[in-house]
Amino acid sequence: MRYKIIYTLLLIPISLVAWSQEKVTLSGIITMKTNTETIIGASIFIPEVKASTVTNAYGFYSITLPKGEYTIVISCIGFESIQEHISLRGNTRKDFPMLEKTRTLDEVVIKNNSSASNIRKPEMSVNKLSISTIKKMPAVMGEVDILKAILQLPGVSNAQEGATGFNVRGGAVDGNLILLDEAVVYNTSHLFGFFSVFNADVIKDLKLYKGGIPANFGGRTSSVLDIYQKEGNNKEYHITGGIGAISSRLLAEGPIVKDKGSFVVAGRTSYAQLFMKLANNDNSVSFYDLNAKLNYKFNDNNRVFLSAYFGKDKMDFSNFFSNNYGNSFFNLRWNHIYSEKFFSNASVIYSKYDYGLKIKYVGIDWISDIRNYNFKYDFNHHLSDKLVLNYGLNSIYYKFNPGTIKPMDDKSPVNPDQIEKKYAWENALYISAEQKLTDKISLTYGLRYSNFQRLGEQHVNNYANNQAVIFNRELQIYEKGTPTSTTYYDKNKKIVDFGNLEPRLAVSFSLNDDQSIKASYNRMSQYIHLISNTASVSPLDIWAPSDQYLKPEILDQVALGYFRDFSNGKYSLETEAFYKKIKNKADYIDGAELIAQKAIEQVMLNGEARAYGLEVMLKKNTGKLTGWLSYTLSRAEQRTPGRNAEEPGINNGEWYRANYDKTHNLSLTAAYQLTKKWSFGGIFTYQTGKAATYPIGKYQYQEITIGNYGERNVNSLPAYHHLDLSATYTPKPDSKKSWKGEWVFSLYNVYNRSNAASLMFEQNRETGSSEAKRISIFGIIPGVTYNFKF
Repeated sequence: MRYKIIYTLLLIPISLVAWSQEKVTLSGIITMKTNTETIIGASIFIPEVKASTVTNAYGFYSITLPKGEYTIVISCIGFESIQEHISLRGNTRKDFPMLEKTRTLDEVVIKNNSSASNIRKPEMSVNKLSISTIKKMPAVMGEVDILKAILQLPGVSNAQEGATGFNVRGGAVDGNLILLDEAVVYNTSHLFGFFSVFNADVIKDLKLYKGGIPANFGGRTSSVLDIYQKEGNNKEYHITGGIGAISSRLLAEGPIVKDKGSFVVAGRTSYAQLFMKLANNDNSVSFYDLNAKLNYKFNDNNRVFLSAYFGKDKMDFSNFFSNNYGNSFFNLRWNHIYSEKFFSNASVIYSKYDYGLKIKYVGIDWISDIRNYNFKYDFNHHLSDKLVLNYGLNSIYYKFNPGTIKPMDDKSPVNPDQIEKKYAWENALYISAEQKLTDKISLTYGLRYSNFQRLGEQHVNNYANNQAVIFNRELQIYEKGTPTSTTYYDKNKKIVDFGNLEPRLAVSFSLNDDQSIKASYNRMSQYIHLISNTASVSPLDIWAPSDQYLKPEILDQVALGYFRDFSNGKYSLETEAFYKKIKNKADYIDGAELIAQKAIEQVMLNGEARAYGLEVMLKKNTGKLTGWLSYTLSRAEQRTPGRNAEEPGINNGEWYRANYDKTHNLSLTAAYQLTKKWSFGGIFTYQTGKAATYPIGKYQYQEITIGNYGERNVNSLPAYHHLDLSATYTPKPDSKKSWKGEWVFSLYNVYNRSNAASLMFEQNRETGSSEAKRISIFGIIPGVTYNFKF
């Protein structure tokens, strides 16, 4: 039955082509005039017939019209608009170069479309930020940070102080699919969250999907962050860089073959360890990363790209522990234009995330990693001016290494061990349509079929009644089950498989040119899980595949929104209400031990989660003062009831606040261009403190005071808030010289708020009374960076 459905889906494009009207088609590539960098999301508008389209992720556009004389208008934020008369007598290929409005350090200023809401498009629950906007926002130690910019959007909150992991609409950190040039990035942080892995100098475009997620994305239940790197200047050589207090960066780009191929290489490194040595501090922390991209245009219809990323963190805390972790990937892509209506992209991707930990006083050396090998083939089919199809396939092979354990030296009592490696294969087929039904109603709808298989070679535990966790009725606690036997599966032998149909639907109803109502529904499946009892991604986290005990998460989400533009797009308002529910949400039993856990199923139960809320975003899009106010009122909860009437479940089977639940989330972001030389930026953030569990009492055991904890997450950490400011000084903004420079001054946490990352409860040695100590990471942090380009 499944294969019949898939076969039918693949036949739909052929059928639709048969009845599509025979009209002439105008197609081409939109690029930047100065360097032929392709432009994502440029708007192409034909006023005579009120037809429009936008360029895809590779700058390609296609629009079908009756034969005739037309005016074509092309626009994109940061670029001079193009208006040109064109005579269409047959299918026509025409590329358009666009000229930037200003020539500043931020040469690539790209935005998916106008800052004003796209009223008629059925796209909702999506946020886009231009690189120029992000570079004006204050950041820790003067380093521009893309993920910290995303935290200022409605529905998005930080995992905790100092972490770049983020939560979207009450979802867990592992529910975010983070893509850099289509490759999965598993850990987004450097130095435990001081910096993110994304170097803003090399980033071309980013888009965050919180709901209404298109059918070409899958594998996660919370959000999709889709980021693309620059392609490089194929006309001239340029170098861009910055020197900061803690880290520095450098980017080089230029032609391989002029007007045909180009390269871009960017690197960052920190030198905080040097300051520590000067201060006679035995600790050491450092990171580096390297981005690279090559592309070559064989002809108008064929272009190849090779993208790569390498990043590593190293930390050494004297006699306690040392840690290293990092991401890496390669992606080879081929863009092919079959016809003026038919575009394709094929990608072969390798991604890896590895993490290691040495605990010196124990003598253990622990290494883990996750790798995937990914093939994807996507098609973009413009059937008519009112119907566009997107369809394709995706196949990912996973290798999980939960832990390789070695002794650090000959004196270590640790015995070498290898936790069994795990293997899995995830496949998907999808098809979606963008359709304009009337002048007022537009739709996006689609279907994705995903299949996940756990594969050998591996020993699998078997348990009585198929229960890896048992309930001790005498002690009224959950405990690890004891395997009754094991079954060995040979290499590539199927252990278990799952299949899910994932429908997607979004609709827009335009009240007029300035107002619309939008609604969306999507189902998502998540087959790999982050095994962690913390709220943010840390180097101790382990990724694990679904199996007969750890079930795939299944999300259903609905959203309803009202969108309005004011004063010809000068101001815009976006409001959305959402509700989402997740089945098979993993929950840990009390006292669960996760590190070097060989049978993770023995400490986990499957429950459910839900989140709901209201998001509001008011933006000022033009003028010297620009920015936005975002506010989210939401709730995120989790429940794991007992498996039968005799079991209480987790937290007595009642709904409880998720670790990342934050009722109120307010952010005010502003940028002000005072003069050509001086510009200023500011961010104020307020969030309800994240959920926590405080002790409700204490007792003595062998002269040791032990805390007694009540129900989960009924308490909250203190409210989180801070103000950040920045000032950018450009000494010679109108200089015609090739060298251009600017100074960026920043203050993070201006009024020195001690935001709590956690609370530690202990007994005062002098008074004997219990007390809580606030653990904070950042106070006030000044930063200065000199940016240059030549």
